[in-house]
Amino acid sequence: MTDPIYTGGCQCGAVRFRVEGVLKDSSICHCRMCQKAFGAYYAPLVSTRGAQLEWTRGAPKRFRSSNFAWRGFCDNCGTPLTYEAPDGVAVAAGAFDDPSLLPPTVQFGTEGKIDFVDHLHELPGHRTEEDAAEAPFVLEIVSYQHPDHDTDGSWPKEDKA
Repeated sequence: MTDPIYTGGCQCGAVRFRVEGVLKDSSICHCRMCQKAFGAYYAPLVSTRGAQLEWTRGAPKRFRSSNFAWRGFCDNCGTPLTYEAPDGVAVAAGAFDDPSLLPPTVQFGTEGKIDFVDHLHELPGHRTEEDAAEAPFVLEIVSYQHPDHDTDGSWPKEDKA
């Protein structure tokens, strides 16, 4: 049987990766360090232990966030990409081309969990086009984000601003 292959990368496409192997340790970390690293209420991460991680375009810049951990990110667009510790490398779940394939199975750092996180699913939800009455520009958005698949070497595209 062939090992599964997963691909992904940053928002601008300057950094791309490939993981070959079974990925079974997807998690959410609520610790304050992860909250700050992701600029979010928690960090969704997928451990690559037992699999082979390869950078296929560019490589993350790294920041040492503690005496044990490094955080990898794209130095072009800022996308968080890795949590690197002595026990292995975890990749940001949202950086995978299809993050739905890697649902979290455990939560870590729950001492830092923000109380309302357990109730996010109770909030009202709206599709993007429903915002058009208040913000008509949403119907004219053209994404310059890298697509969710590997591309030739012409990425990242030039800034359109």
